Amino acid sequence: MLTTVPYTRDLVLVGGGHAHALVLKSWGMDPLFGARLTVINPGPMAPYTGMLPGYVAGHYKRDEIEIDLVRLCRHAGARLIFDKVDGIDRINQELLLEGRGPVAYDVASFDVGLTSKMDLPGLAEYGTGAKPLDAYAANWHKFLHQVSQGELAPKVAVIGGGFSGCELAMAMAFAIKSIGVKPSVTLIENSSYISGGGNTQRKILAAMESLEISVKTGVKVSEICLDRVILEGQPPVMAAFCVSAMGGAAHDWITQTDLPQKKGFIEINGQLGVVGDETLFAVGDCAVMAHAVRAKAGVFAVRAAPILHYNMRAALTGGIRKTWYPQKNYLKLISLGGQSAIAEKFGLSLKTKFMWRWKDRIDKIFMERLNDLPEMVIPKPDGQLAVGALEILGAKPLCGGCGAKVGRGVLS
Repeated sequence: MLTTVPYTRDLVLVGGGHAHALVLKSWGMDPLFGARLTVINPGPMAPYTGMLPGYVAGHYKRDEIEIDLVRLCRHAGARLIFDKVDGIDRINQELLLEGRGPVAYDVASFDVGLTSKMDLPGLAEYGTGAKPLDAYAANWHKFLHQVSQGELAPKVAVIGGGFSGCELAMAMAFAIKSIGVKPSVTLIENSSYISGGGNTQRKILAAMESLEISVKTGVKVSEICLDRVILEGQPPVMAAFCVSAMGGAAHDWITQTDLPQKKGFIEINGQLGVVGDETLFAVGDCAVMAHAVRAKAGVFAVRAAPILHYNMRAALTGGIRKTWYPQKNYLKLISLGGQSAIAEKFGLSLKTKFMWRWKDRIDKIFMERLNDLPEMVIPKPDGQLAVGALEILGAKPLCGGCGAKVGRGVLS
């Protein structure tokens, strides 16, 4: 989006998470003149994690669950840098990148999610994390193809009995079954029970039993080997494909910065600003609000997006920021491999095929919001301006180059 207003402020979005994607759409519909918007992300696409189990099960194609950052950046008039941030210099207000020089910022926001815990012996060599999607998807489809060709046994181990681990275990069992092979999937959980309230647990366990998934609770994994998972005090679990779903871990590079953090997650205040720094924001799974700790769930990033957008504009214009109040209870929709799901809220749960259709519709509406990008007519800069832009516009005319000083007759 070209404007006649000079850039006086740099806003940099680190990561293409759900909140940043929504900010990009909003920015394109109502740009802040005088502010240059930059997005830094490793690739042109960002996964929508809510549809990951459906993708693994075979209900969605890859492009149906990916957010197109190139289109969003074009819509927002933002420049897009394909790289990874691996540090920050807060004194000079620069973001440090792996593959190029630093990027300066006046205001920056982090929405980089988290990564899978891979700290078990042998897991990094012989297993795969549920995140990031690219590595997991490549390994999973390679394994599924080898199973279909009879090259590998359909034996899968999932480490972690949270909702994510349960969903992936059922999705993989369903996918293997769909290619005409009997699956052998084992879910391993260190605690004595899987996630969810009592009623939800029973429904999930029943769904896993129908897919012939073996569930081992109260079991500690000691090592991952090429073809098996070694357990403490029990026989090993044979597995040709091992997935870590033990919960999310903070990115290593964040832990090595001077950003205020708790266990590697960036500490933020009620305005989504990084504690003690008026120029930085963080949102989504990479952030933690110490006074209102919430589960790592995409719904919070989506709900925070409008407040993030408003407060970043306030930081760029000298305005007053709003406070975000995250909800305490939220609807959980847990897919069960096939096209069925459980809805849980306030400790109550319901399992029907309608719940899958409801979840499917919610997810597709979200993706449609990010794909429906109307062509915007560039408005005149008569509204909000970034700090410093008005002073430049109100001064003597901007230089048009030496040729601008010569009369038209001479030039012609």
